[in-house]
Amino acid sequence: MSIAASFLAGAKSRLLPADIPFRFFVACTVLHVLMWLALLLAAGQATSFRGGLGPALAAVHLLTLGVLTTAAIGASAQLLPVATRRALVAVWPLKLTFWLVVPGLVGLVLAMAAVSTALLVAAALATTAGLLLFAAVTADNLRRAGSLPVVAAYGWAALAALVAVVGLGLALSLNYETGWLPDHSAAALAHMLLGGFGFMGLLVLGFSHVLVPMFALSAAPAKTTSRLGFVLAVLAVALGSAGALADSREVLAAAALLGLAAAALHIRLMQQALAGGMRKRLGLSFVLIRLAWALLALTLIVGLAALYGLAGPNGATLFGFLLIGGWLLTFLLGILQRIVPFLASMHMGRSAAGGPLMSEIAGSQPLKLHAACHVLALTLVAAGIAGDAVWLVRLGSAAGLAGALAYGWFMAGVARRVAVRDP
Repeated sequence: MSIAASFLAGAKSRLLPADIPFRFFVACTVLHVLMWLALLLAAGQATSFRGGLGPALAAVHLLTLGVLTTAAIGASAQLLPVATRRALVAVWPLKLTFWLVVPGLVGLVLAMAAVSTALLVAAALATTAGLLLFAAVTADNLRRAGSLPVVAAYGWAALAALVAVVGLGLALSLNYETGWLPDHSAAALAHMLLGGFGFMGLLVLGFSHVLVPMFALSAAPAKTTSRLGFVLAVLAVALGSAGALADSREVLAAAALLGLAAAALHIRLMQQALAGGMRKRLGLSFVLIRLAWALLALTLIVGLAALYGLAGPNGATLFGFLLIGGWLLTFLLGILQRIVPFLASMHMGRSAAGGPLMSEIAGSQPLKLHAACHVLALTLVAAGIAGDAVWLVRLGSAAGLAGALAYGWFMAGVARRVAVRDP
């Protein structure tokens, strides 16, 4: 049985109410617009940003918590029960997760922008509670699943990283009031690596083992190679986090090299899935996904170069931008173009394997505009950081804002049609 046939078998019986995943997708879309707007306003700090409260940190968390995490919660909450063939026991925890995470991250961002440590701690507590609740819901589903061992392994590792991320995030928030951390910068770097490569990165790698073959109508990746890739990825995340906390360049460099090996193996598996798939024309979404794979490798190369002072004075900042704004955001936006119509088609009573054509549900014009603006934004902002040119960051942020509005047009069209069919 192909991945697509296995994934879709009985899938409708495990569908959540449409408003559950789509509330996270809509929030992600709105926060995507706000993220580019915040970066436009904070462009003066962005080129050499190294942390610290202020508008630039607010823009970073609009991207990480606001865009990446909300989309990851919405997608995994629906796709994991379908993939594992184990329905969620209840949906109320996901509703509560939404009302803890989204208002919490809004408060967190406002506190960072206004440099309000009291609000920062309160918002961090709410966000932490919501993320831990999501982790518990996901863990319960993974515990009852055994049909996709590689995906489950990535899921457990991602949840472990998430717990570490929220723990470090809360510690960093409290540290602005107490100053009890021995090295705030080292903890912040570990927080970024665990969030970017750990929680989000491992989720992306794990779900790719199902989603890419499903949309390409190909067989599952080879299990032995997939397991090796998993081991390399987890070792890279663990070493990178330890190296950050210990402030060890050698350990961080070893983690980057392991990460490059894991990335090369993953990209090879995904390329093999695409080459062996029955569906060859995968559209604009897979243009972004292929770009994201290239950005993953580039991120690790830039990170390694930055460790040895070979990426310019703003190399560390460029590394962070390529990680969250390059690889992760580009992959997310590409895969959501497939996931959202796919879920919409199931709620609208369609069953085409791999989901309907985008034009059937939302039209392709907004996505074409978004893709052009997104690539332009990445190029300009990266160039602005590398060259310490604030005007390029502003120009790139404006292009990103235009692209985010176009993406919102796409998402609004899908959400409206689902709301009409599934009130």
